Amino acid sequence: MTQQPETIAKQWLEASAQTATSKQFEEHFNLISKRVQVKGVPGFESISYNDWARQCEQEFKENVLERVSYEGLLITAYNDKQIMFKTLESVFATDGTKKTHGVEIVLEKEQDGVWRVIQERIMPDDESRHAGLL
Repeated sequence: MTQQPETIAKQWLEASAQTATSKQFEEHFNLISKRVQVKGVPGFESISYNDWARQCEQEFKENVLERVSYEGLLITAYNDKQIMFKTLESVFATDGTKKTHGVEIVLEKEQDGVWRVIQERIMPDDESRHAGLL
């Protein structure tokens, strides 16, 4: 691994927040693997790439999202092809509401050399507190 896992994770988080905040759909979804699984969303066992893309595209078009930010970074495991970490995600909506939760993210370096999220898990608040994120 030529770059440190912290550097790769921080660059990915910055790109994810920037592309979501500026509503750059194509650029944002280039950071997400077609094989992604999102877990921990209330009411859903898991969310696929297509489900996430549909929801995100709709939110971008309807200008629901004001901005996204990340705070804190805890690398939990890594190798040459994958990095697992935890961070605190805040999603600010244009109606003034804010959702903040811990997320556990697994990035994978895909065949084209791009690091993309292959797994994201929304953490319960008690786990986020235990990890020092809340």
